[in-house]
Amino acid sequence: MKEKIRKIAVLTGGGDCPGLNAVLRAVVKTAINVYGVEVVGIEDGFGGLIQNRHKVLTSHDVSGILHRGGTILGTTNRDNPFKYPVVENGEKIYRDVSGQVIDNLQKLGIDALIVIGGDGSLSIGKELWEKGLPVVGVPKTIDNDLSATDVTFGFDTALVTATEALDKLHTTAESHHRVMVLEVMGRYAGWIALEAGIAGGADVILIPEIPFQIEKVCEKIVDRRVKGKKFSIVVVAEGAKPLGGEMVVAKVIEDSADPIRLGGIGNVVAKQIEECSGMESRVTVLGHLQRGGSPTPFDRILGTRYGAAAVELVMSGQFGKMVSLKTPDIVAVSLEEAVHELRKVQVDNDKIKAARSVGVSFGA
Repeated sequence: MKEKIRKIAVLTGGGDCPGLNAVLRAVVKTAINVYGVEVVGIEDGFGGLIQNRHKVLTSHDVSGILHRGGTILGTTNRDNPFKYPVVENGEKIYRDVSGQVIDNLQKLGIDALIVIGGDGSLSIGKELWEKGLPVVGVPKTIDNDLSATDVTFGFDTALVTATEALDKLHTTAESHHRVMVLEVMGRYAGWIALEAGIAGGADVILIPEIPFQIEKVCEKIVDRRVKGKKFSIVVVAEGAKPLGGEMVVAKVIEDSADPIRLGGIGNVVAKQIEECSGMESRVTVLGHLQRGGSPTPFDRILGTRYGAAAVELVMSGQFGKMVSLKTPDIVAVSLEEAVHELRKVQVDNDKIKAARSVGVSFGA
């Protein structure tokens, strides 16, 4: 144990995710119970660091939150301290306020910062580490697209939510002889669509990694109808795109670290299916339902393991690292390794092979 470590700060950045509270609980309890170290929670992600909003977290504060979704600290996917929007002379400009962040932490007597987030938040954490701030990362995203770890917490819960939705859509699709299109999250990585599609018995799965041809999708649906299957289930990731086409962008948020907001591909696909197959189609967009609710036991356990391991890294002075699941162990990897590329579905993935073997179409 490094005696100089007396106070740790922790924040949750980016989109909310089931299991965040499990990580916070583990960080606080491990720091206090094992090391007698004080924990300060930074409110609303990096915005709290910039604006100096924080609160001391005690064991009482994290009692009873293991099963709760969301984050008791609040979060945001804006407020990048290296590109922070300010208004000067009536004009919005962007400034690097990372020095202010480090000063704020030093004034609080913070010896290390634990950043719980996805690729955007951990990239900011990496930059702060490179400026001299002791940082440890915890991987979080329902998209499961962070490299250097087998899985991120939150993914399993989102997968269960999507699979349950497919189970329900099956019954109404079969009753009304319709094509049901389920749009799930997955900007640039199709893990939710792929695994939920397999688990939920989808007939077509469209993911960002495999550009689709709507003619191939319709061939599958029409073939099912010819063989007496009067309904079909299509799962489409929000980042899926047609061969030679682009992703469907719902809007752009300028102040966000990730300004592109995808959405609408489900409606596009459903309309095209109706036109080419003649079958009535309906769309369900899960959206933020995938982020909400109580985390699964897997995510509660993984979040607890990550939180405890993050404190261990801090206390052993292993900064610039991220905790990672390398099944079955929790290990430390560099933040550079963690964020240098997104973990996408490989087209020769055995899960894709298995799905094709049971008759799933990827529209290609």
